[in-house]
Amino acid sequence: MEAGIIGLPNVGKSTLFNALTSAGIASENYPFCTIEPNIGAVAVPDPRLDVIESYIATEKVIPAVIELVDIAGLVRGASEGEGLGNRFLSHIRTVDAILHVIRCFDDVDVTHVDGEVDPLRDVDTIDTELMLADLQSVESMIEKAQRTARTGDKEAKQRIGVLEKCQELLAAGKPIRGLSYDDPLQSKVLNELQLLTAKPVLYVANVDEADLSGENDHVSKLRARAATDQSAVVPVCARLEAELAELDDEESSEMLESLGLLEPALAALARAAYKLLGLQSFFTAGEKEVRAWPVPIGATAPQSAGMIHSDFERGFIRCETYSVGDLEQYHSEKAIRDAGKMRVEGKDYIMQDADVCHFLFNV
Repeated sequence: MEAGIIGLPNVGKSTLFNALTSAGIASENYPFCTIEPNIGAVAVPDPRLDVIESYIATEKVIPAVIELVDIAGLVRGASEGEGLGNRFLSHIRTVDAILHVIRCFDDVDVTHVDGEVDPLRDVDTIDTELMLADLQSVESMIEKAQRTARTGDKEAKQRIGVLEKCQELLAAGKPIRGLSYDDPLQSKVLNELQLLTAKPVLYVANVDEADLSGENDHVSKLRARAATDQSAVVPVCARLEAELAELDDEESSEMLESLGLLEPALAALARAAYKLLGLQSFFTAGEKEVRAWPVPIGATAPQSAGMIHSDFERGFIRCETYSVGDLEQYHSEKAIRDAGKMRVEGKDYIMQDADVCHFLFNV
């Protein structure tokens, strides 16, 4: 699962990406520094790993990981090929969710592509380009589906209905992400369209060091806008986070303490991105490693086992599981088993967040 970092040129996307992934990819104070998308893996901080390790001795602890894609900055007219245009849009099409970085600080030394800082205008600029690109795609798909429907294809007729609803929303200046269907076939068609504005969005407010909690007017306006879009806002000072990422653990802790912070803002951002992607964690725990595994919410036990190895899913027999809360209460797997809290689940079991699992399989 990948989340794409997007935004206008020069809003701090690459600085944020570098801090998140510690990639060290140079970012500069001019548009189109990022040409090809950079891809990096980001660990998702999870205090439950510390809880498990405190009761189960292990050699190493491995957090869940998501992939982030740093995508080139977009400019007005991208849907018509301006700037990096089609290349930018094609890169967004491949990701599962969007982290939209919005500049929410004033600094005369940092150029803004539109001359002045205005978060709502910046959101509208990118939303408009994505909607125009989607509208072009939908109109083309409608023509194709109409030709197929003339042959009597029932699924093509369903597809036309979904496409026409998308066309109606986009023409009215509304993104697709608020559209949903109870009918499984219509829902399947909508998902298969892979429209840009159907992707879930998290707004990242890039603030300055004097306003780490994001209380300025720029962020307040962005929060109000996000509320209408059923999205959220995470304030982050990209420049500060980049500095923290270059320090060792002791230096980073000292700097955070001096700022009155318990953790870097990137930890909250990584968790928010994880949630945005529709992921939850189950855990495996043993002498060699304690590990968090990302799995889509609603995944079955065999599907979750397949995250570890395809043989686990193919030969799945059953899953022995308990929760991290059980471990906190009983302090050991033996005590959990003795208390009758160790559950045995079959192929239809829907994995729950914080499950600790042992999979039994045979191939």
